[in-house]
Amino acid sequence: MTIDIYAADEQHDHAIDLERWVALANGALTDEGVRGLCEVSLIFLDEPTIAALNAQFMGATGPTDVLSFPIDTEPEPTGRVPDAGGSGPGEPSQPEIPQMIGDIVICPAVAARNALEHDCSFDDEVALLVVHGVLHLLGWDHVVDAEAERMEARERALLARHYTRTP
Repeated sequence: MTIDIYAADEQHDHAIDLERWVALANGALTDEGVRGLCEVSLIFLDEPTIAALNAQFMGATGPTDVLSFPIDTEPEPTGRVPDAGGSGPGEPSQPEIPQMIGDIVICPAVAARNALEHDCSFDDEVALLVVHGVLHLLGWDHVVDAEAERMEARERALLARHYTRTP
């Protein structure tokens, strides 16, 4: 099982420990049953950049804390599929192509403001956003109250298992 998480910090408002957030995303993905060769991007952006993405993809105005962009909604079929161009008897096997799960973008400047509102640390807020983003990539949602409660419970469970608060 290989989960490859590409992480980038493309903002200068707050210091970001990429390794820490990659480890958290990896733990959440693993606990959610992600298996096989797959890729996720975790990118930290400034307010103007995430505001542009929010407008383009969500039709919303202004910066937001986190956006998730799922890529592959269903994994590719495994095994030999007739006429799919896969390897047959006597043909060399093709290398496994990673499943592109999607991209998570987080705005630390918005997370810092939210942390004040939620009376928690900046790291606590970023941890929640990482897990929240992972769950959205995997199809979780919070449109109706029952879904929101279920998602929040899962976020708490994943954070309890994979996130350690710093003093």
